[in-house]
Amino acid sequence: MITAALPSLAQTLRHRRERLAQQADFPVVLWSGQPQSRNFPANTHPFRSSSHFLYFAGVPLANAAIRLERGRLTLFVDEATPAEALWHGPSPSREELAQQMGADAAYPLADLPQWTAEAATLPAMDAATLAAQQSLLGRLVGLVAEAEGHDRQLAEAIVQVRLCHDAGAIDEIRAAAAASVRAHQAGMAATRQAATEAEVRAAMEQVIMAHGMTCAYNSIVTTHGEVLHNEHYHHRLRPDDLLLADVGAEAASGWASDITRTWPVSGQFSPTQRDLYDLVLAAHDACITEARPGVEYRDLHLLACRVLAEGLVDLGILKGQPGSLVEQDAHALFFPHGVGHLLGLDVHDMEDLGDLAGYAPGRSRSDRFGLAFLRLDRPLQAGMAVTIEPGFYQVPGILQDPARRERYQGMVNWERLSQFADVRGIRIEDDVLITAEGCEVLTSNLPSAAEAVEALVGG
Repeated sequence: MITAALPSLAQTLRHRRERLAQQADFPVVLWSGQPQSRNFPANTHPFRSSSHFLYFAGVPLANAAIRLERGRLTLFVDEATPAEALWHGPSPSREELAQQMGADAAYPLADLPQWTAEAATLPAMDAATLAAQQSLLGRLVGLVAEAEGHDRQLAEAIVQVRLCHDAGAIDEIRAAAAASVRAHQAGMAATRQAATEAEVRAAMEQVIMAHGMTCAYNSIVTTHGEVLHNEHYHHRLRPDDLLLADVGAEAASGWASDITRTWPVSGQFSPTQRDLYDLVLAAHDACITEARPGVEYRDLHLLACRVLAEGLVDLGILKGQPGSLVEQDAHALFFPHGVGHLLGLDVHDMEDLGDLAGYAPGRSRSDRFGLAFLRLDRPLQAGMAVTIEPGFYQVPGILQDPARRERYQGMVNWERLSQFADVRGIRIEDDVLITAEGCEVLTSNLPSAAEAVEALVGG
């Protein structure tokens, strides 16, 4: 089979800049950001360039800026000092960096003030860079949600450019997804001998590091799956536990992946665990079956809610008509979050722009219990990458809340629910690329069927 060669990085970046120029006919300056110190100046946290900078510059740089206008890119970065070369080794020259990204010109960072007049920007994440932005531009650079004029227009333009991925981006996401699949396989295999969550986490992150990548977010590897963003790894593994692992790789280019699997530590689901696992999988599969251009992502979320409600009624946990239960948000007692999010240069792509990327123009978040945490409310388009990640959780803060207990007293069979005490949390998550015909599961090489998961854990 003959496949078309991917464009060079410089070609891809130039095309991205040209697309932005079609949406924003004014000068733009974007900063890469700078390392942040931990406790003392020379001890810095790992640095990651701003995703907006990376999208158009393509090369991870610290203490750099780019100016975009009419498809042209001007790079501003200093040459490495002798001290930096001593401690960090040789680095490319400014001209070499400019050539990599296809820049039209390159200057020292000190020349940037001459180029910032009437330029639009997006706020930097680190305080030092934000202060520099505001000083050079001579104005405040605030939250995107409160931005006006060209700053607001720039944010809206970048959303339109970044929502649907080009071939270069998709190739990088595929690479990150492939590393994540191997990491999960390693985690399942390591569970057989592991004594703690930390040991499984180490086995998974070792694979990501061996691929020359980093984690796209803080790994979640826990027997307490009811804690949605659990970042503790000290619990000992018990044979009757479920282990929830939400671990994704980020390619060196910055493009992310995001996978969650839940598996039995013993290598075999208990009957109650299997019932709820199969239900979550049914919701997951139903959403992927329906994912295609033109479908509202909110409808996929509601589809997952209905499948879960129907299954919980069949299991005797919920009481009533599934449609009515969803309308009253009874399902959210066990599935409080949205069914997924955008995926790209960030694992929750462009969420630094608030809901501007996730919500289509004219839409805003609901205050309903079952919809308040929906991160994406747009019609799907070919080229979008999204996650599909329904779940079932027994969160004490929700289930033991007196107000919710009273509201849903007649809709929940609490005695029946107590029989599922060996299920704290289950989530199944895959990365899905929307195509012209439907969708492609980029993480499909990692099985999700219960028998296949058991086989990977049991060896």
